[in-house]
Amino acid sequence: MRTNALLPLPVAVIGAGAVGCYYAGLLAQAALPVTLIGRGAAFAALKAHGLRIESGGHTNTIPIQAADTPAAARDAALVLVCVKSSDTAEAARALKPYLRPDALVVGLQNGVTNGDELLAGLPQQVVPAAVYVATVLAGPAHVQHHGGGALVIGSPRGRPVSQAQLNALVSLFSKANIPVTVSEDIRAVLWGKLVVNCAYNALSAITQNDYGTLVAAQPIRSVMQAVIQEAATVARALDIDLGESLEDRVLAVSKMMPKQLSSTAQDVARQRPTEIDHLNGHLAREGRRLGIPTPVNSTLHALVRQLEDGYLKH
Repeated sequence: MRTNALLPLPVAVIGAGAVGCYYAGLLAQAALPVTLIGRGAAFAALKAHGLRIESGGHTNTIPIQAADTPAAARDAALVLVCVKSSDTAEAARALKPYLRPDALVVGLQNGVTNGDELLAGLPQQVVPAAVYVATVLAGPAHVQHHGGGALVIGSPRGRPVSQAQLNALVSLFSKANIPVTVSEDIRAVLWGKLVVNCAYNALSAITQNDYGTLVAAQPIRSVMQAVIQEAATVARALDIDLGESLEDRVLAVSKMMPKQLSSTAQDVARQRPTEIDHLNGHLAREGRRLGIPTPVNSTLHALVRQLEDGYLKH
C-alpha cells in the first residue's frame, strides 16, 4: 500500500511495551492500518488474543496485525519507534534494510538522544516526539492506561522535516483521538520531559511508590527539587530554555497521574533493564562534561544501577 506524503499510512510500530501497545492499539481501534512488531511473549499474546487496553474502567480487546520481525515495516509510510532508549541504535540497524526511502520515522521514547541515534542510523526523515502518557504493562500485550496520551512533535535541526509532514502527523493521530502539538523547539520540549523523568523515575523505582506518594512526602519532595535545580543549571549551560516555573510544572505532574509508577519502577519490579542511563545518567554525564556538579542526579543514577546490576547479574 503506497501513499503520498500527506497520508502517512500504513503504520508500523516497533516495540510492544506499554507505550508501543497503547498507541498501536488506538490507531488500530480507529481502523487505521497498523502492524505492531514485538517479540517473544508479546508477539505470542498478540497472536493468541489480540491487544488488551484497560482505560477509564473499561477493557477493550483490539484485533491488530502483529509481527515478530522488522521486515514487517517494509511497506510502512510511518514507523513509530517505541523501544527502550538503550535499544534505539539496534532498532535503527534492524529497520534500515527494510524501510521505504520516503518513510517517516517517529521516536516515541524517553530521553533526549534517541532522535540523534535514529538520524545517525537511518537515511529517512526522523521526527522526535515527547510522550505524555501514564501506562503500565500488566502482562504481554495488556496495557493499563492511567491518564494522558498527548504527544509533542517537532523537526530536528540536523535534518529538517517539512511543516506539511508534521501537519500530516497531527491529522493522522487525530483520527485516533491522540492529541498532537507541533513545537518549534522540540529539543527544549524533550529536555523538559527529561527533567520530569529525572525527578520521578529513579525515586519511584527505589521506593516502589507512585507519583502522588512521592510528592506528598516532604523529604522526597526536597530531593526532587534538588534534581530539578541541577537539571535547570545544566540546561542553561546548553542554552536550552525550559520556561518559567519549572519546579511547579514538574511537581504538578503528580496531580495529573498520582497513581502512576514510573517506567523505571516497573522495570525494577519485573527485574528488567532500565533506561536510567538515559535519564539521570545522561544529566550526570552532561554535568561532568560541562563542569557542573550534579550530586543528586548522580546518586540516583548510581542507586538504580546498583538495583539493576543486582538482578541482571544473577
